[in-house]
Amino acid sequence: MSKIPDATPEVEAQIQPDAVHERVQSIQARIAQACERAGRSPDEITVVAVSKTFPMQAIASGTGAGLKHFGENRARQLRDKAKARPGAFEGGDIKWHMVGHLQTNKAKFIARHADWFDALDSPRLAEELDKRAAKNDRTIPCLVQVNITGDEQKYGLDPSETHDYLDHCAQYDHLAIRGLMALGSFVDDPEEVRGEFQKMRTLFDTYDASDNPQVEMAELSIGMSNDFEVAIEEGSTMIRLGTSIFGPRDYE
Repeated sequence: MSKIPDATPEVEAQIQPDAVHERVQSIQARIAQACERAGRSPDEITVVAVSKTFPMQAIASGTGAGLKHFGENRARQLRDKAKARPGAFEGGDIKWHMVGHLQTNKAKFIARHADWFDALDSPRLAEELDKRAAKNDRTIPCLVQVNITGDEQKYGLDPSETHDYLDHCAQYDHLAIRGLMALGSFVDDPEEVRGEFQKMRTLFDTYDASDNPQVEMAELSIGMSNDFEVAIEEGSTMIRLGTSIFGPRDYE
């Protein structure tokens, strides 16, 4: 049974190609402005359009607006969407990111269908994902998730454990660690998360991967719809945007 959601009339209206294209253009302008403030190039920034809960029409509208990366937070929904529109691993023209917490018993779906896994956060999960990737004769690009807020209800490694965990990942031949990911605190004023992002940048910059063939510190994935400009100013290379691209979600 497919897990791809149907569109309500309200959602269908907000994910029309013209509406998505207009929002993406606005986001690109804001990215350019943030990069100018930081002395960076917009070419350094990858936008992952978080398409969770949205129907396949949102993917078509997103690609029509030039987006190439799409993020899902449920393994089965990613599987079903990737079957409907294959990602690069399966010969398609887009890249599917699993951006949510993953239970080990669903690692098989990620190994078969995801182009990226952006939430690696435990030795047990790394071991299972590595085993599943080997069975599918592939290496999966991964980001290690850090709990930078200190909120016990959030997933991710403690910052103090992050470098040791990266060292631990040297043993997994079928996982290619490409950097770090974190969610900032949900606050009204994005300036309040600047300190968290600065801590992430320090963690990112201070890891020495020269003796770890499975780690390349290429991507710092911080910043969402409410704080991506601050994240870019603090060094983010990959931002995850959902509502600012597709509009409000219908969770009912």
